[in-house]
Amino acid sequence: MNWGIFEGLLSGVNKYSTAFGRIWLSLVFIFRVLVYLVTAERVWSDDHKDFDCNTKQPGCSNVCFDEFFPVSHVRLWALQLILVTCPSLLVVMHVAYREAREKKHREVVGEDGGRLYLNPGKKRGGLWWTYVCSLVFKAGVDTAFLYVFHSFYPKYTLPHVVKCHIAPCPNTVDCFISKPSEKNIFTLFMVVTAAICILLNLVELVYLVSKKCREGLAARRARATGVAHCPDCATSSCKGDDLLSGDLIFLGSDSHPPLLPDLPRDQVKKTIL
Repeated sequence: MNWGIFEGLLSGVNKYSTAFGRIWLSLVFIFRVLVYLVTAERVWSDDHKDFDCNTKQPGCSNVCFDEFFPVSHVRLWALQLILVTCPSLLVVMHVAYREAREKKHREVVGEDGGRLYLNPGKKRGGLWWTYVCSLVFKAGVDTAFLYVFHSFYPKYTLPHVVKCHIAPCPNTVDCFISKPSEKNIFTLFMVVTAAICILLNLVELVYLVSKKCREGLAARRARATGVAHCPDCATSSCKGDDLLSGDLIFLGSDSHPPLLPDLPRDQVKKTIL
Protein backbone atom coordinates (compact mmCIF):
# COMPACT_ATOMS: atom_id res chain seq x y z
CA MET A 1 0.00 0.00 0.00
CA ASN A 2 1.37 3.40 -1.01
CA TRP A 3 0.97 5.59 2.06
CA GLY A 4 2.84 8.43 0.32
CA ILE A 5 -0.41 9.35 -1.43
CA PHE A 6 -2.10 10.03 1.91
CA GLU A 7 0.92 11.97 3.11
CA GLY A 8 0.79 14.22 0.04
CA LEU A 9 -2.95 14.79 0.33
CA LEU A 10 -2.89 15.52 4.04
CA SER A 11 0.12 17.83 3.90
CA GLY A 12 -2.21 20.74 3.13
CA VAL A 13 -4.32 20.09 6.22
CA ASN A 14 -1.71 21.89 8.36
CA LYS A 15 -2.74 25.20 6.80
CA TYR A 16 -6.32 24.85 8.02
CA SER A 17 -5.73 23.07 11.36
CA THR A 18 -5.27 24.42 14.85
CA ALA A 19 -2.18 23.69 16.92
CA PHE A 20 -3.86 20.56 18.29
CA GLY A 21 -4.64 19.43 14.76
CA ARG A 22 -1.01 19.81 13.69
CA ILE A 23 0.13 17.78 16.69
CA TRP A 24 -2.44 15.10 15.82
CA LEU A 25 -1.26 14.93 12.21
CA SER A 26 2.39 14.66 13.24
CA LEU A 27 1.53 11.93 15.74
CA VAL A 28 -0.39 9.97 13.11
CA PHE A 29 2.39 10.01 10.54
CA ILE A 30 5.41 9.65 12.81
CA PHE A 31 4.16 7.25 15.48
CA ARG A 32 1.47 5.36 13.61
CA VAL A 33 2.04 5.28 9.86
CA LEU A 34 5.84 5.06 10.01
CA VAL A 35 5.78 2.46 12.79
CA TYR A 36 3.21 0.51 10.82
CA LEU A 37 5.27 0.59 7.62
CA VAL A 38 8.72 0.01 9.12
CA THR A 39 8.08 -2.54 11.86
CA ALA A 40 4.52 -3.80 12.19
CA GLU A 41 4.24 -5.36 8.73
CA ARG A 42 7.52 -7.21 9.23
CA VAL A 43 6.67 -8.44 12.71
CA TRP A 44 3.33 -9.89 11.55
CA SER A 45 4.60 -11.19 8.20
CA ASP A 46 5.27 -14.69 9.58
CA ASP A 47 2.32 -15.03 11.96
CA HIS A 48 0.59 -17.82 10.01
CA LYS A 49 3.73 -19.61 8.85
CA ASP A 50 5.20 -19.88 12.36
CA PHE A 51 1.94 -20.75 14.11
CA ASP A 52 2.71 -24.30 15.26
CA CYS A 53 0.43 -26.84 16.90
CA ASN A 54 1.56 -30.11 18.49
CA THR A 55 -0.39 -32.26 16.05
CA LYS A 56 0.02 -33.46 12.51
CA GLN A 57 -3.71 -33.57 11.78
CA PRO A 58 -4.27 -31.88 8.39
CA GLY A 59 -6.13 -28.58 8.69
CA CYS A 60 -5.89 -28.36 12.48
CA SER A 61 -3.33 -25.54 12.45
CA ASN A 62 -5.39 -23.54 9.93
CA VAL A 63 -8.67 -23.69 11.86
CA CYS A 64 -6.93 -22.92 15.15
CA PHE A 65 -5.17 -19.93 13.63
CA ASP A 66 -8.48 -18.64 12.24
CA GLU A 67 -10.10 -19.15 15.64
CA PHE A 68 -7.59 -17.07 17.57
CA PHE A 69 -6.73 -14.57 14.80
CA PRO A 70 -10.05 -13.80 13.04
CA VAL A 71 -8.59 -10.55 11.62
CA SER A 72 -4.93 -9.73 11.27
CA HIS A 73 -3.54 -6.87 13.33
CA VAL A 74 -1.90 -5.41 10.25
CA ARG A 75 -5.11 -5.31 8.21
CA LEU A 76 -7.08 -3.81 11.09
CA TRP A 77 -4.47 -1.09 11.53
CA ALA A 78 -4.43 -0.36 7.79
CA LEU A 79 -8.22 0.03 7.74
CA GLN A 80 -8.10 2.15 10.89
CA LEU A 81 -5.49 4.53 9.47
CA ILE A 82 -7.42 4.93 6.22
CA LEU A 83 -10.70 5.73 7.99
CA VAL A 84 -8.99 8.09 10.44
CA THR A 85 -7.23 10.15 7.77
CA CYS A 86 -10.14 10.40 5.32
CA PRO A 87 -12.13 13.04 7.29
CA SER A 88 -9.17 15.41 7.04
CA LEU A 89 -9.43 15.14 3.27
CA LEU A 90 -13.01 16.42 3.49
CA VAL A 91 -11.72 19.63 5.06
CA VAL A 92 -9.23 20.10 2.22
CA MET A 93 -11.96 19.40 -0.35
CA HIS A 94 -14.29 21.92 1.32
CA VAL A 95 -11.60 24.60 1.19
CA ALA A 96 -10.90 23.75 -2.46
CA TYR A 97 -14.64 24.09 -3.19
CA ARG A 98 -14.66 27.53 -1.57
CA GLU A 99 -11.63 28.64 -3.54
CA ALA A 100 -13.15 27.42 -6.82
CA ARG A 101 -16.40 29.20 -6.04
CA GLU A 102 -14.54 32.39 -5.19
CA LYS A 103 -12.57 32.17 -8.45
CA LYS A 104 -15.73 31.66 -10.51
CA HIS A 105 -17.39 34.59 -8.75
CA ARG A 106 -14.47 36.87 -9.61
CA GLU A 107 -14.58 35.78 -13.24
CA VAL A 108 -18.26 36.73 -13.41
CA VAL A 109 -18.29 40.04 -11.53
CA GLY A 110 -14.64 41.08 -11.93
CA GLU A 111 -12.03 41.99 -9.35
CA ASP A 112 -13.97 45.04 -8.16
CA GLY A 113 -17.29 43.23 -7.87
CA GLY A 114 -16.79 42.00 -4.32
CA ARG A 115 -15.87 38.69 -2.73
CA LEU A 116 -17.83 35.68 -1.58
CA TYR A 117 -15.35 34.72 1.17
CA LEU A 118 -12.94 37.02 2.97
CA ASN A 119 -10.73 33.99 3.66
CA PRO A 120 -11.73 30.62 2.11
CA GLY A 121 -9.56 28.70 4.60
CA LYS A 122 -10.96 30.37 7.71
CA LYS A 123 -13.13 28.05 9.78
CA ARG A 124 -16.43 29.92 9.47
CA GLY A 125 -19.90 28.76 8.56
CA GLY A 126 -20.02 25.43 6.78
CA LEU A 127 -16.25 24.86 6.99
CA TRP A 128 -16.43 25.07 10.79
CA TRP A 129 -19.07 22.36 10.86
CA THR A 130 -17.06 20.21 8.44
CA TYR A 131 -13.99 20.49 10.66
CA VAL A 132 -15.94 19.72 13.84
CA CYS A 133 -17.64 16.70 12.24
CA SER A 134 -14.25 15.41 11.08
CA LEU A 135 -12.96 15.58 14.67
CA VAL A 136 -15.97 13.66 15.98
CA PHE A 137 -15.63 11.04 13.23
CA LYS A 138 -11.89 10.54 13.84
CA ALA A 139 -12.36 10.13 17.57
CA GLY A 140 -15.26 7.74 16.98
CA VAL A 141 -13.27 5.59 14.53
CA ASP A 142 -10.30 5.24 16.87
CA THR A 143 -12.61 4.41 19.77
CA ALA A 144 -14.46 1.79 17.73
CA PHE A 145 -11.24 0.11 16.63
CA LEU A 146 -9.91 0.04 20.18
CA TYR A 147 -13.10 -1.74 21.18
CA VAL A 148 -12.75 -4.20 18.28
CA PHE A 149 -9.14 -4.97 19.22
CA HIS A 150 -10.13 -5.53 22.82
CA SER A 151 -12.95 -7.84 21.74
CA PHE A 152 -10.67 -9.97 19.57
CA TYR A 153 -7.62 -9.83 21.83
CA PRO A 154 -8.51 -9.26 25.52
CA LYS A 155 -6.22 -6.75 27.25
CA TYR A 156 -4.61 -6.16 23.83
CA THR A 157 -2.10 -8.95 24.48
CA LEU A 158 -1.38 -12.33 22.95
CA PRO A 159 -0.69 -15.45 25.03
CA HIS A 160 2.38 -17.56 24.41
CA VAL A 161 0.33 -20.76 24.15
CA VAL A 162 -3.30 -21.21 23.10
CA LYS A 163 -5.38 -24.37 23.47
CA CYS A 164 -7.53 -25.44 20.56
CA HIS A 165 -10.18 -28.17 20.39
CA ILE A 166 -11.96 -27.39 17.13
CA ALA A 167 -12.58 -30.00 14.45
CA PRO A 168 -10.68 -31.49 12.68
CA CYS A 169 -8.27 -31.46 15.64
CA PRO A 170 -8.45 -34.94 17.26
CA ASN A 171 -8.35 -33.51 20.80
CA THR A 172 -7.29 -30.40 22.70
CA VAL A 173 -3.97 -29.33 21.21
CA ASP A 174 -1.46 -26.68 22.18
CA CYS A 175 -0.59 -24.02 19.60
CA PHE A 176 2.33 -21.65 19.84
CA ILE A 177 2.34 -18.05 18.57
CA SER A 178 5.43 -16.66 16.90
CA LYS A 179 7.17 -13.81 18.81
CA PRO A 180 4.26 -12.98 21.14
CA SER A 181 6.29 -10.58 23.35
CA GLU A 182 7.39 -8.47 20.40
CA LYS A 183 3.87 -8.38 19.01
CA ASN A 184 2.47 -7.36 22.39
CA ILE A 185 4.90 -4.44 22.58
CA PHE A 186 3.89 -3.07 19.20
CA THR A 187 0.20 -3.69 19.89
CA LEU A 188 0.32 -1.71 23.13
CA PHE A 189 2.30 1.04 21.38
CA MET A 190 -0.35 1.39 18.68
CA VAL A 191 -3.12 1.33 21.30
CA VAL A 192 -1.47 4.08 23.34
CA THR A 193 -0.91 6.30 20.29
CA ALA A 194 -4.55 5.80 19.24
CA ALA A 195 -5.69 6.81 22.73
CA ILE A 196 -3.52 9.95 22.58
CA CYS A 197 -5.02 10.81 19.18
CA ILE A 198 -8.52 10.46 20.65
CA LEU A 199 -7.54 12.80 23.49
CA LEU A 200 -6.15 15.37 21.05
CA ASN A 201 -9.34 15.24 18.98
CA LEU A 202 -11.49 15.82 22.05
CA VAL A 203 -9.28 18.67 23.28
CA GLU A 204 -9.42 20.33 19.85
CA LEU A 205 -13.19 19.87 19.74
CA VAL A 206 -13.60 21.53 23.14
CA TYR A 207 -11.28 24.34 22.05
CA LEU A 208 -13.26 25.06 18.86
CA VAL A 209 -16.65 24.92 20.58
CA SER A 210 -15.52 27.13 23.46
CA LYS A 211 -13.96 29.61 21.03
CA LYS A 212 -17.20 29.72 19.04
CA CYS A 213 -19.18 30.33 22.21
CA ARG A 214 -16.84 33.13 23.30
CA GLU A 215 -17.13 34.80 19.90
CA GLY A 216 -20.92 34.57 20.04
CA LEU A 217 -21.03 36.08 23.54
CA ALA A 218 -18.64 38.85 22.49
CA ALA A 219 -20.84 39.66 19.48
CA ARG A 220 -23.94 39.79 21.69
CA ARG A 221 -22.23 42.09 24.18
CA ALA A 222 -21.01 44.35 21.40
CA ARG A 223 -24.51 44.45 19.91
CA ALA A 224 -26.06 45.19 23.30
CA THR A 225 -23.52 47.95 23.92
CA GLY A 226 -24.25 49.45 20.51
CA VAL A 227 -27.98 49.42 21.17
CA ALA A 228 -27.48 51.10 24.55
CA HIS A 229 -25.35 53.91 23.09
CA CYS A 230 -27.38 54.36 19.89
CA PRO A 231 -30.96 53.05 20.13
CA ASP A 232 -31.87 54.47 16.70
CA CYS A 233 -29.05 52.47 15.07
CA ALA A 234 -30.00 49.14 16.61
CA THR A 235 -31.50 47.75 13.42
CA SER A 236 -28.64 48.77 11.16
CA SER A 237 -25.92 47.60 13.59
CA CYS A 238 -27.59 44.22 14.03
CA LYS A 239 -27.79 43.76 10.29
CA GLY A 240 -24.15 44.69 9.92
CA ASP A 241 -23.10 42.22 12.62
CA ASP A 242 -25.14 39.47 11.01
CA LEU A 243 -23.51 40.20 7.67
CA LEU A 244 -19.97 40.08 8.97
CA SER A 245 -20.51 36.96 11.08
CA GLY A 246 -22.06 34.95 8.25
CA ASP A 247 -20.39 32.51 5.91
CA LEU A 248 -20.78 34.71 2.81
CA ILE A 249 -20.12 38.42 2.36
CA PHE A 250 -20.92 40.54 -0.69
CA LEU A 251 -19.00 43.76 -1.12
CA GLY A 252 -19.22 46.49 -3.75
CA SER A 253 -22.91 46.05 -4.52
CA ASP A 254 -24.48 49.05 -6.31
CA SER A 255 -28.04 48.31 -5.22
CA HIS A 256 -29.39 50.30 -2.27
CA PRO A 257 -31.22 48.62 0.60
CA PRO A 258 -35.03 48.74 0.47
CA LEU A 259 -36.62 51.87 1.89
CA LEU A 260 -38.42 51.59 5.18
CA PRO A 261 -42.12 52.41 4.76
CA ASP A 262 -42.59 53.85 8.24
CA LEU A 263 -40.02 56.65 7.76
CA PRO A 264 -40.82 59.96 6.10
CA ARG A 265 -39.61 60.31 2.51
CA ASP A 266 -37.49 63.40 3.12
CA GLN A 267 -35.83 61.76 6.12
CA VAL A 268 -34.95 58.77 3.96
CA LYS A 269 -33.40 61.05 1.33
CA LYS A 270 -31.31 62.78 3.96
CA THR A 271 -30.16 59.41 5.29
CA ILE A 272 -29.12 58.17 1.83
CA LEU A 273 -27.28 61.38 1.06
